[in-house]
Order: sequence, then C-alpha cells, then structure tokens
Amino acid sequence: IGTKNRAMNNILVTGGAGYIGSHVVKLLGQAGMHAVTLDNLSKGQRDAVLSGTLVVGDSGDRELLLRVLREEAIDTVMHFAAFTIVPESVSEPLKYYGNNTCATRNLLQCCVEAGVSQLVFSSTAAVYGIPPGDGVCDEQSSTVPINPYGTSKLMSELMLADVCRAHGMRAVILRYFNVAGSDPDGEIGQSTPGSTLLIKVAAEAVVGKREHVQVFGTDYPTPDGTGIRDYIHVTDLANAHVDALHYLNRGGASVTLNCGYGHGYSVREVLDTVRRLGGAFKIIESPRRAGDPPSLTARADRVKQVLGWQPRYDSLDTIVETSMAWERKLAARGK
Repeated sequence: IGTKNRAMNNILVTGGAGYIGSHVVKLLGQAGMHAVTLDNLSKGQRDAVLSGTLVVGDSGDRELLLRVLREEAIDTVMHFAAFTIVPESVSEPLKYYGNNTCATRNLLQCCVEAGVSQLVFSSTAAVYGIPPGDGVCDEQSSTVPINPYGTSKLMSELMLADVCRAHGMRAVILRYFNVAGSDPDGEIGQSTPGSTLLIKVAAEAVVGKREHVQVFGTDYPTPDGTGIRDYIHVTDLANAHVDALHYLNRGGASVTLNCGYGHGYSVREVLDTVRRLGGAFKIIESPRRAGDPPSLTARADRVKQVLGWQPRYDSLDTIVETSMAWERKLAARGK
C-alpha cells in the first residue's frame, strides 16, 4: 500500500472483487480514477479486479481499514461488502446483522476518524418489504422490511444518515432492485459460487452446471402466479455509481435513490426468455420462500434527474444474452 496525497478521487471499494463491485472498479479504472479494492474473497474473485489495488481483508477489520484509508488518502468509499441471500438471512439472521450492519458501523467509524468526506452505499429494494397496491416503490415508500437482509441494510442506511448529519459526510444511498447480466465486453461477470440469482441460475442450467431451476411460488397474486421483479443490468447499475461519485464531487447533498428500470418481469417471463435465447432446461415448481414479496418494481425517475443517469441496457434479452455469454465463457474454462 503506497502513501498518497489526498486528491479527488482516491476511492476505497469494499467488496470490489464481487459481482457488482468488480463492474464498478472496471468503470473507475476506465475513467482514470484510483480505486483500492478491499475484499476478503469469501465470495469475490481475485481476477475480477481489473484496475487499481487489491487489499485482501475484511471491512469489519478496523485496524486494517484505518491503515488503508489513511495511507491511500481515501476521500470516497463505495461500500458493497455484504451478504445478500434473502432465505439465508431468514435462517441465519445474526450472520447478516454481523456482516452487513455491524461491519458497516465499523467502516463508518473508521471513515469519521480518517476524514473520509463521501460515501456511496450499496443498499437494496428489500428495505421496502411488501409494498401496498401494485408493488411499485418510490424513495418515499414505507420501509418495512420482511427479512433480516432488508432490515440489516435499512439499519445501515439509518446509521449512515446519522453520521452524515453529525460529521458533515455526504452520501448517496442506491437502493438496487434485481441486478442481473454481465459485462458486455465479457471480461467479468457473475461468478459467485452457489448464486441464487434467477438469471444466473437459469444460465447455469442451460450450460449443464445445474440439473434444474426451481421456481419458488406459483400462487402469488400476479398475472401468471410467479413473482415479479425489476431486473437491472449490472453495467447500468455500475454506471449509476460513477454518476453518484461525480454528483458528490460537484458538492451534491446526501440523497437516497432507487436503481431500477421502472418495469418488471415475472419469473416465468424470465425463464421463457432464457429458454428462447439459450436452450431448454428442467423447471421444478416449489412452494414460496420466506421473505419474498409478490411484486417489487422501482419508480426510478429521481436517479435520472439527480444523477443524470441514462440506462443503456434496459432489455431483458440483452440482460439474458450477456449472462449466457459469461456462463459459456466460464464453462469453457471449466469453472
């Protein structure tokens, strides 16, 4: 780790070897920004970090964090490191509160001590729980999480807001909807072992890595009985983080923004698209999982207005095609 003068932008990316973080690190490198990735590699991949410096470690390790923040003269933190599997959070809540909430508290303490002025936080639409009516949420919708994952993230949001008020930090909180797809250049992708993300799972079934795809719940109050989600391409989401960084650099005030496309697809629609573009695979219908809302889509006008974000990959076919391309690349490598 080198010693640098504080200058816009030296960026710490926690979880930058993971699925979303690695796509952001790639874009930061292309923009000529210095990014330090901190990742314990429990889920992330070393070879997914395409630019900057990789420090192997945990975002809950205060001693390591303080050293990196100070020696690298970090002015902005992008915080991705978290556990994200909803059913696991229901069965192991303390695991999620420990890693997602307590580690974030440690990170914020270190940011205050090291004089970090800006933070972009990876949050989730799971903070909304089950929205009333049509399942469409804007940033003012009630936050009533129905699983520990959503609660762990909402607690982190509340802590961050308090820290910003108390210490003059400014933050952009991005509430993701269902992230999917892979880097259109094919350099990186969703490589998390044992992923539960629907499109990733279906793509693995197409290439023979899984024997079947389970559909959890076919009796939801939706047109075809399966859950509806707002799927956003990972590169569009990554660009929202770069736009958030520019917004903060311009002196933008703290803000919370939804990141989605504003329309949803059902599980059946997604699987039909994967079959059409990739090939056949077996589907098994199973009961609903605990913690899954029937429908969850974004009202996402504000992220465009505030950050100037312009999505480029708002197409289910594009999302599936990039996922399939990455899955075939992994299969060719024997991974």
